[in-house]
Amino acid sequence: MALEACRSCLSCLLIPLALWSIVVNVLLYFPNGNASYATSFQLPNYVWYFEGICFSGVMSFISIVLALLGVAFSGYSCIIFTLGLIQGPFCNSSNGWDYIFKNTVGGYLTDYSAWSQCTEPANAVEWNIILLSILIALSGLQLIICFLKVAAELKRTLCGTYSVFVQAGIL
Repeated sequence: MALEACRSCLSCLLIPLALWSIVVNVLLYFPNGNASYATSFQLPNYVWYFEGICFSGVMSFISIVLALLGVAFSGYSCIIFTLGLIQGPFCNSSNGWDYIFKNTVGGYLTDYSAWSQCTEPANAVEWNIILLSILIALSGLQLIICFLKVAAELKRTLCGTYSVFVQAGIL
């Protein structure tokens, strides 16, 4: 009963989550607000997967199949963003451009003194941690909402509140 009542509410929540995922993913292309890194291809590889734009941002509300696609896409996005956060930013250090934290298995996240190894772009570590954390949270919320949407649609279809038959006298 509760799932049926909040089915339309869940759909309304997906729209702003999808839009925020698109906006935040676009911000990843401009570290510290600077477009020069995107034009010179000095961005992390996970940025080029377009997760927040193509998958976290793709939401549909018309059937169980599309709700399941929402579960798959947002789950995939959540995984890719988490892997990107663990890998760390692509930045310039004394050894040149590289993923300097790739062997720390996410340990750099709490080692604030190591962040200064990234000399360019400015604040690259903070930028990536904040934006990827937001994208992980948005994808996680989308995953939960899409899963609830699947459950609501299944209940509606299987429990008879959704009729696919034409009743006599209607036509």
